[in-house]
Amino acid sequence: MALLATGGTVIAQIEDSGRGVAPIASSGSFEVSGVSVDVAGPNAEAARTAGWRLAQRKGWDMLSRRLTGRPGSLSDSALDSLVSGIVIENEQIGPNRYVAKLGVLFNRGRAGSILGVAGETLRSPALLVVPLQESGGAATVFERATPWQEAWARFRTGNSVIDYVRLTGTGPDALLVNGGQVSRRGRGWWRTILDQYGAADVLIPQVKLRRQWPGGPVIADFSAGYGPDHHVLTRFTLRVERTDALPALLDEGVRRIDAAYQQALRQGTLRTDAALSAPPPGQPTPTVNIPAQGAADLGPEVATTTSEGRTTLSIQFDTPGVAALASSEASVRAIAGVRSAVTTSLALGGVSVMRVVFDGDPAVLSAALQARGWQVTQGGGVLRIRRAAGTPSPTPSAAPAAPTGG
Repeated sequence: MALLATGGTVIAQIEDSGRGVAPIASSGSFEVSGVSVDVAGPNAEAARTAGWRLAQRKGWDMLSRRLTGRPGSLSDSALDSLVSGIVIENEQIGPNRYVAKLGVLFNRGRAGSILGVAGETLRSPALLVVPLQESGGAATVFERATPWQEAWARFRTGNSVIDYVRLTGTGPDALLVNGGQVSRRGRGWWRTILDQYGAADVLIPQVKLRRQWPGGPVIADFSAGYGPDHHVLTRFTLRVERTDALPALLDEGVRRIDAAYQQALRQGTLRTDAALSAPPPGQPTPTVNIPAQGAADLGPEVATTTSEGRTTLSIQFDTPGVAALASSEASVRAIAGVRSAVTTSLALGGVSVMRVVFDGDPAVLSAALQARGWQVTQGGGVLRIRRAAGTPSPTPSAAPAAPTGG
C-alpha cells in the first residue's frame, strides 16, 4: 500500500528532474478525502496501522454512498486489494494513540466492478491545461518551472470529470505554450497547438501572487478561464501567513478551480469552441440551427442537421442511479427514427447528457418523447426531458424466457 503525503501539515516532496518540473499525478483512482480516525493501540505503530484500517472501511462506505446511494462494507483483506494509497492530510501520533484526517485512493477498475459502475464514466473532451502564473509583474506558463505548474502536476484527476491534458514543460512546450500565447485570439494557431497535443480546447487557470514581504503572507487571486477568448467561470482569493505554506495554498486553488470546471461542464457552460475543429476534407459543413432570441440554452452543444435531413442533438435527463440511466436510454432508442442514443456525459445523482442521432426534425422527436410520458423543454437545439409527475420510470424489457421442454 503506497503512502502519499499531501496538503495539511505534510507536503509531498517533489523530485526535480532537469528544470525542476513536478511529475504528473495521473492517478485514475477513486479518491475519498476527509476521513477522520482516532484510534488507540499498544504502541504508536499499531495505532497507526489500526487507524489506516479504519480509514479504509470508512472510506469504502463513503465511496459506496457517493456512487450508489447506499452504504457498503467489505472485509479488510478485500479492501487491501482495492486500496492503492493513503493520503495523509493531517496526523498526530502519540505513544499509543493515532489521530488523523486521511484520504483513501481506491483502484477505479476493481472498485467500479464491485459497485456496479465500472462502465459508467463521465468525461469531458480532452482539454489542454495552460497554468498561467503572474508574480512580480511577469506572466509565466512553461518558460520556467513555477509553483503553479507544479501544483497542477501534483493534482490527482481520478475524481474529476474533466479530461485534462497536462504538459511537463519540457521540449517544445515552452515555445508553443507561453504567456504570450494566452492573450492571442486567433483560432488558426490555437488549432495547430491543440492538434499537436490531441486536445479539443484549452483551459487557462490563472493565479496572481502578491507577497507582502519575504517569508511573510502571500495573497493569491485565482481565476478559472477557458477557451481562446479566456472566458472566466469564477474568481476567488486565498491567503496564507507564511511563504512556506504556498504549495498547500496552490493545491487548494487547483481543487476549487477543478470543482468550478466540473460544475460548468454539468451545467453546459463549459463547451468547446466550434471554430477550433474543422470538418474533414470533402465533408459538407453542417448547418447550425441558431435558437430564437431569448430561448434557454440548456446544453453544451446545439443541434446540427445534415443535407440528408438527419439531426444530431443532445438530450439532458435525470440519472439518480444506474437503473434510471438504462431505462432512459431504452425509452429514447425505442422511438421510431432514432438511429443511436449514447450517453456522452454521465452524472449519477445529477443530470446526464445523451447524444442522439434522429432521422427527422427535433420537433418530431420532442412530440414522440411527450407521447411516452416525458416532459420536454426545448431550447438552443437541446432537449431537457423529465418524467411527468406520477409517471413510473420504465425498466428495460427483459429477454423472453426460453421455452421449457415438456
